[in-house]
Amino acid sequence: MKLISWNVNGLRACVGKNFYEAFNDLDADVFCLQETKMQEGQLVLELPGYQQYWNYAEKKGYSGTAIFTRKEPLTVTYGIGQEVHDHEGRVITLEYDNFYMITVYTPNAQDGLKRLSYRMEWEDAFREYLLSLKKKKPVIVCGDMNVAHEEIDLKNPKTNHQNPGFTDEERGKMTALLNAGFIDTFRFLYPEAETYSWWSYRFHAREKNVGWRIDYFLASEELRDKIEEAVIHTDIFGSDHCPVELKVQI
Repeated sequence: MKLISWNVNGLRACVGKNFYEAFNDLDADVFCLQETKMQEGQLVLELPGYQQYWNYAEKKGYSGTAIFTRKEPLTVTYGIGQEVHDHEGRVITLEYDNFYMITVYTPNAQDGLKRLSYRMEWEDAFREYLLSLKKKKPVIVCGDMNVAHEEIDLKNPKTNHQNPGFTDEERGKMTALLNAGFIDTFRFLYPEAETYSWWSYRFHAREKNVGWRIDYFLASEELRDKIEEAVIHTDIFGSDHCPVELKVQI
């Protein structure tokens, strides 16, 4: 099964670039989006052969997620079931016969870390949500998780220490999630790879490959032997993030 995750940083803008070309070339069984930045009715995607599921933020032009899947799920859930966390369109869960597929757009701690305390609350709530599902069947979760976990996951760790996305607190929450029984699939297969999935639009960062790896596929520990391949598609443009991929026997 081929799974794709992409933070498109505004789907309407991405469609005006090369979204359809990338979508067709990647030819995924499940294609997950984050940061769609749109409301219902603002865009109609023609994706023959795919079921479409959307979670829109209440705030216009902000956040938002979507999943396009060839196989119709048993159930679809929007959010994590906690009212305080479910206004920003950040999570969609598809239930299949033998696993859960989740897309997530994790809150950014923001400049000055003004949203770090909320981010910490979110992290704990989201981890508990994943663990509640994991008790029933294996879980695959993908998306922009807004954290570079280790120093290898960004170009300039020293100068970015305690900046949003590389605080000790955020990194600690990722460690806690992995320790709770999840695998960072790309790092599992490529422990030494210095490959990034996001680059600032400023200072020609992508051209210079001054980036961060903040887009992930995590899989339940039970799926360890099912992981076939993980790819970061650095050659695909259209957003400040590039798509990431997981191939898994499931």
